[in-house]
Amino acid sequence: MPIVAFVIGGVVAVIVLVVLFKAIWRVAEPNEALIISGLGARAHNRDTAESLGFKITTGKGTMVLPGFQTCRRLSLDTRVSTLEVTCVTSQGIKVHVRGVVIYKVGDDFSSIANAARRFLDQQKLMDDKTHQLFAGHLRSIVGNLTVEDLLRDRDRLTNQVRTSSADEMGKLGLVVDSLQIQDIEDEVGYIDNLGKPNSAAVASAARIAEAQRNQEATEAEQLAEQANAGQIRDTEIKKREYQGQVDQAAAQARQQVILKETKNAELEADRREKALEAEVRKPADAKAYERVTLAEAERKAAVAKASADAEATKMAGQAQAAATREKGLAEAEAIKARAEALAENQEAVIAQQLAENWPEIVAAGAKVFGNVDNMVVLNGAEGVEDMLAKALTLGGTGLGVARQLLSSMNGQQDLAAHNGKPASPEQAIEPGSTA
Repeated sequence: MPIVAFVIGGVVAVIVLVVLFKAIWRVAEPNEALIISGLGARAHNRDTAESLGFKITTGKGTMVLPGFQTCRRLSLDTRVSTLEVTCVTSQGIKVHVRGVVIYKVGDDFSSIANAARRFLDQQKLMDDKTHQLFAGHLRSIVGNLTVEDLLRDRDRLTNQVRTSSADEMGKLGLVVDSLQIQDIEDEVGYIDNLGKPNSAAVASAARIAEAQRNQEATEAEQLAEQANAGQIRDTEIKKREYQGQVDQAAAQARQQVILKETKNAELEADRREKALEAEVRKPADAKAYERVTLAEAERKAAVAKASADAEATKMAGQAQAAATREKGLAEAEAIKARAEALAENQEAVIAQQLAENWPEIVAAGAKVFGNVDNMVVLNGAEGVEDMLAKALTLGGTGLGVARQLLSSMNGQQDLAAHNGKPASPEQAIEPGSTA
């Protein structure tokens, strides 16, 4: 038990020592300074007066007794203050100057002490104080310069402002890292008017330079185009020469081919001519000769046949003429005999004629009854005879025949003029004639 209590007591003592050490020990960061004031806080730096009554510690640790001493931190970081100041030049022209000041608390103990005395509890006011300080110096310096001076030499303005404010900034414990004048403007357009001649000159020079460059570029392009055109022309000429050679060679080759084809065609034509001569023309000539010979033979045979037919026709005609002549003579002799018979016995001839033509006479009489549907005979056989007699009389055929026969006897000379042919009974009978 005594050992455990001893160990616990030791641990507690260590914890207490650690807590006490942390409570009394302070370490300054690289970008800050510890300002320690209170019992026993004295500055031992030769740059700091003993009358300050506080201690400055940077970059290391120091012991601060709680309740007896106070430790506060002063930032050594860079700060930025924007300047926007309205100034009046020596010409009476109001200009607006915009710039920026980059500053910080000095690294030496004197600057830290000065800044600690002025800004330790009011570090946020550093930017405002700095702006007021630089604005006053900037107005004072711009009032002695012209607008042309401001525009022409801004570095001069910057250096003058920085130099004139250096003492006051040092008293505040501040140092300027950078001062830049960013812009200068005026309300009446004075600066713009100053720039117009130069702008016009620059624009004119620019246009001239651009025109020259364009001209040079155009000339260069023309030269390039000419060179390119010449190159293209030479290339085309060479191509045409080469193409001409190729075409000439092709033409010669085609000519050779045509000559060979022509020769082959001539040989083929000769071969076909000979084959035609052997296979077609000679057989055709033979057939033609055969046909001509056969046609000549047929013609001669036809001529001979025609001559024979003509001779036969002639002989037949002569024979027919002789027969006709003999027939005419016979008919004439018959007519003559009939005429003589009629002269000697006229009634017998008429009776013979009536007998020869009796069927026609009866048929003609029967035509009278062709349109009769019913007929009544009253006198018996005598009535029939009378009716037939009247029918023959009405028909006129019998009497007409008889009359024709009688007139024929008197006209034998006229009948002999018609090749001796007697008139037919139909021609001798005059239809409709009466006795």
